[in-house]
Amino acid sequence: MKQLLHTKTGRLRIIGLLEGISLLVLIGIAVPAKYLYDNPALVKAIGPVHGLLFLLYIFNTLSVGVEQRWQFKTTTWKVLVACMIPFGTFYIDRKILSKIKTGS
Repeated sequence: MKQLLHTKTGRLRIIGLLEGISLLVLIGIAVPAKYLYDNPALVKAIGPVHGLLFLLYIFNTLSVGVEQRWQFKTTTWKVLVACMIPFGTFYIDRKILSKIKTGS
């Protein structure tokens, strides 16, 4: 896992993992706790963290897209849409990001 920090693609994969987990925690735990138990504390704590990870994922996707010379119509949009779908970042990591060869 440590070697992932040395490349843009590796950092995108790590951010994608964290963003995907934060989305699942937000919609699977925090939002139900807010509405079922009238307890918004988790949403207030996890929401901003997820928002930051979401933005980092978007910016890093665009950066990797430029670096890898992805066509927007074929690859970049798929990676961008993945962060809006539960489990999407995990799927994209397995199908696209893990297969990118980097020279580090």
